[in-house]
Amino acid sequence: MPVVQAVNAPNAESFWAGVQEIREMQKENAQQLQETRRSIQELRESQKETTQQIKETERVLKENAIETNRRIGHLDNLFGEVAEYMIAPKLCEKFLYIGINFPRANRNVTVNDKINKIYLEIDIILENGDKALFVEVKNKLTKERINSHIERLEKMRKYTNIHGNNRTFLGAVAGIVITEEVRDYALNQGLYLIEPCCPTDSLGESFNITPPNGKPKEW
Repeated sequence: MPVVQAVNAPNAESFWAGVQEIREMQKENAQQLQETRRSIQELRESQKETTQQIKETERVLKENAIETNRRIGHLDNLFGEVAEYMIAPKLCEKFLYIGINFPRANRNVTVNDKINKIYLEIDIILENGDKALFVEVKNKLTKERINSHIERLEKMRKYTNIHGNNRTFLGAVAGIVITEEVRDYALNQGLYLIEPCCPTDSLGESFNITPPNGKPKEW
């Protein structure tokens, strides 16, 4: 007869010990998962807070930049007004030295032509019977401001043509802070350049007029 070997039944204590061990492992894994989820949530909250802080900082910086630009613009306009008062009485005399007679000088001339939609303001206008010279006065002269003045001259030409004024128009720009590049740019655009004699001079006390390179541009 074949011999039948008996298979020992599992020991009850070993079985329940194994079950308990598995339960403990599951509990530990659940705790680790919970801790991981908590860490992820804290990280998300931290990132959210950091993002909010960055946005708040950007907002404050933007507001500060707007306020700074506003103050710079105010100071620039204030300088322009002061410089106009200081140099306007002397400009006619200075231009006479270089051979152009302008017996009249006017400040803050405004054109508000609603019918033809032409709006502009000129800081200083020097005039005689045949010509008028339009001067833009700024603390810091830039290429953008030079281009804006040229556009202003073109608008004035259009306006006066409509009203039958055929005088020749010339342009000039004045400033204290002028880089060599901007200086050359103004002269190459056919504009007269008005600047202090020395960097330490104020524009109104002592200034030079430099004729443009080549023939002055006429409008």
